[in-house]
Amino acid sequence: MDIRGGVELPARREAVELHTADGLTLVGELAVPADRAPVATLVTLHPLPTAGGFMDSHVLRKAANRLPALADLAVLRFNTRGTSSPHGTSEGGFGDGDAEREDVAAAMAFVTKRDLPAPWLVGWSFGTELALKYGLDYDISGAILLSPPLHRATDEEVAGWAGSDVPLIAVIPEFDDFLRPEEARERFASVPHARVIDVAGGKHLWVGENLTRRVLTEIVAAVNPNALPLPIQWTGR
Repeated sequence: MDIRGGVELPARREAVELHTADGLTLVGELAVPADRAPVATLVTLHPLPTAGGFMDSHVLRKAANRLPALADLAVLRFNTRGTSSPHGTSEGGFGDGDAEREDVAAAMAFVTKRDLPAPWLVGWSFGTELALKYGLDYDISGAILLSPPLHRATDEEVAGWAGSDVPLIAVIPEFDDFLRPEEARERFASVPHARVIDVAGGKHLWVGENLTRRVLTEIVAAVNPNALPLPIQWTGR
């Protein structure tokens, strides 16, 4: 079976609820390897909900569909406050990246409660703003930024990562709508250990199987490189 599109590989999938300190319930899903313990955890932060982003945005959904089986990863997805997707609607209303600090906190509390290993924040677009602004509040193994616009995260918040040895990886599409590779290298220059990865031909939404596979490969290269190369066919195991 070819691994592409909406193919869903074996995993244990569970609908979960996250509870924020300000009293909201957020809907989510945890996917873990079907028959073994995960080696690391992806805590995913979705694109801008006011522009159609949610936990089922395609790259995050495909990460949950494929990476528990292909790379032994746990994948936590959730809708931030006020966001709806096929999985349901989280309580509250959009907080423009400020109130969502509590949503990130709820996700990390869930990771701790479930004793999920080696959490990495994986943000896409708006989700990268949340990762940059709040990620260093937690004991994370690293952060991966897909198409970061750097609209809400300030230069000071970005520079704050320089004082940490936490890996910071920015995956930048060549034809991004908001931040292209040359400017990205300038904006992340304040973090000497940050890695800026240019993706030729890429666009902000990573449409197409080749770009999806490239993004998932970069995630696995950072989090569990022993699982590379990712297969393009599933024969079971």
